[in-house]
Amino acid sequence: MAKISTQSRKDLFIHIGIVVSLILVFFLGFFFIYLPFTTNHGEAITVPDLRKKNLSELEDFLDSRDLRFEVDSTYVPNMPPLTVIQQYPKPGAKVKEGRKIYVTVVSLTAPLIKMPKLTDMTHRSAQMQLKSLGLEEGTISYVPDMAQNAVLRQMYKGVEILPGQPIAKGSKIDLELGEGLGSAQFELPSVVGMPLDEAKIQIVGAGLKVGQVMQVAAEEGQIPGSVVKQNPESGNKVRIGDVIDLWVIPAGAEPTAPNEDNTQP
Repeated sequence: MAKISTQSRKDLFIHIGIVVSLILVFFLGFFFIYLPFTTNHGEAITVPDLRKKNLSELEDFLDSRDLRFEVDSTYVPNMPPLTVIQQYPKPGAKVKEGRKIYVTVVSLTAPLIKMPKLTDMTHRSAQMQLKSLGLEEGTISYVPDMAQNAVLRQMYKGVEILPGQPIAKGSKIDLELGEGLGSAQFELPSVVGMPLDEAKIQIVGAGLKVGQVMQVAAEEGQIPGSVVKQNPESGNKVRIGDVIDLWVIPAGAEPTAPNEDNTQP
């Protein structure tokens, strides 16, 4: 082993200075060159924006950037299936190589849910219920009914769908609502003298409702089973949904004979 000559004090200090300088260079090189290079080697990757990319693109796209990924799925209406809608870490974040990126994609099929009961709800309440369950409002139609803006029927693809039936999330539900009494007025037609069944058809056909049907004794010339009075009377102004009460002669009833005390000689 080579020995360092220290024949003089000056040589000793020179050698000590060389050793200290080498130690200092090694120390500075380790902490300011080697250590930053090794620790920052995996922190220089910027997370790319993966949103709106298809799942089929991710593997090659992230492999080229030394990143991995893990997939979760959820259903989103009106979005292409297998499209990335969320990611973590977010775009622009700095990560080490090999970091796993968690992505959420749109599922291929919509999950099934139970159809809610919307009938008898107000239109606004039905809209909120549909939205909370991930269903969409379809076509709105109105029919004469006193319950204005109340849901009378719920339909899917033209067929009434009952509460509890399975339906795909995102489906459009058509609603039939009550129109209320309406604002337009028209003259009430006369149904006096008509058979009861025919009178009911005429009333309903005019957008009105049959109210109470009361029986009265038959008088001479009146036909059993026919309407002898209505309220409101014909010619009065009514609106769609108004109620019409009827007085009828019972079927099989016989007319009352005239009072003999009132006969003229």
